[in-house]
Amino acid sequence: MRILSWILIAFFSFLTGFFIVQYMVQPPAQIGLYTVFLSATVGSTLFVLVRKRAEFRGRKMFLVVLLSVLVLISGYSLANAAFLAQNEERQLPGILRTDGGDGHTAILYFTHGEPPAYSPMPWIETMRELDHDNVPFVPWIFRPIFFNTLRSEYLEAGGSAHNKLHTIFLDNLRRAMPEEEANGTRFYLAFLDSDPRPDEMAINAINDGASKIIILPVFITESTHTTAGQEMVASVQPEKYNIQVIYTGALWNSESLQNVFVERANEMISGLEKSKVGILLVGHGQPTEWEKIYPAQNQQENQYREAIREKLIKDGFSPENIALGWMEFQKPTITESVKELSGHGLDKILVFSVSLSADSIHSDIEVPAAIREAKLPDNITISYVGQYGDHPLAIKAMIEKISSCK
Repeated sequence: MRILSWILIAFFSFLTGFFIVQYMVQPPAQIGLYTVFLSATVGSTLFVLVRKRAEFRGRKMFLVVLLSVLVLISGYSLANAAFLAQNEERQLPGILRTDGGDGHTAILYFTHGEPPAYSPMPWIETMRELDHDNVPFVPWIFRPIFFNTLRSEYLEAGGSAHNKLHTIFLDNLRRAMPEEEANGTRFYLAFLDSDPRPDEMAINAINDGASKIIILPVFITESTHTTAGQEMVASVQPEKYNIQVIYTGALWNSESLQNVFVERANEMISGLEKSKVGILLVGHGQPTEWEKIYPAQNQQENQYREAIREKLIKDGFSPENIALGWMEFQKPTITESVKELSGHGLDKILVFSVSLSADSIHSDIEVPAAIREAKLPDNITISYVGQYGDHPLAIKAMIEKISSCK
């Protein structure tokens, strides 16, 4: 019976570790199920320990607790490894085209994308990329906690409207190009981190008879993301079908896009003197370790923000009241920058996420949380103005990029 007691404790401890991971990372609909499983295994472990406490006196109690902890860690590690090793299964449509196409142009509007509901796959793939490039991130053993936080943010936000908004943005772009649409130009929406992906949309364009594909990356900088989109399109080998593929380049150097934030700042000051208004231009940021691999990303994001800053100064805003901050990986942070601005005797601070295209978990949860951490005095009004979205000047910036490829 003593051996059976040790076996039961080890078994239930292993399951406890396994179900801890499942409880933290699985979709919200399964939280209740894994709460039951986790409670049952913890309760069973404690039941055996209490019921058989006479067998575990003195040194044996220390050994059985040590065994329980070690086996729990083993179950946790196994579940974590299996979770992080999963791959996304995708079935691409077949290429049915046999002719040379009908001569029309396909515009492949390509952006980051964010699953409407909690999904771990985009971040699992990002973690693999970070690990491959030796970029420090959340330690492996604590990654279930990261996914638990991500799931909580989705629940707090009620899901993400990011993809749906880009559907609207693309429709507005299409409406702003009536002549091109009349001439047969077709528009395709693709995401890096959710369906449909650039390779699938490139296949659709091929099957629809396109003779030219213009890849429009709705990203601020040239980065791992833009490279991944181009590689996905290249993987379907459009050149085999005599299709010309043209890449517009990212939006960082678009003056039209930079002017979005000048217009929005003027709309938000509500008659205040510009000298009493602070502005924080938030960039996304990338790990320092990536600067050797992708040097353009931080450089372009800095040049983009500096160009916006210069336009704001030219428009009358005070240079000392315009700060640059980072969302992640770089310093100063949003919280640090807001605190610094609050000491300038301002009445209002505007926070722009200048590198984000549409509402997302970043914009809905993380940026506002970082602002709240600054704990500004009540006499300073702070307005989070968000991202560039489908502002008419942002649409103009996209059209200019497309026109440059003709």
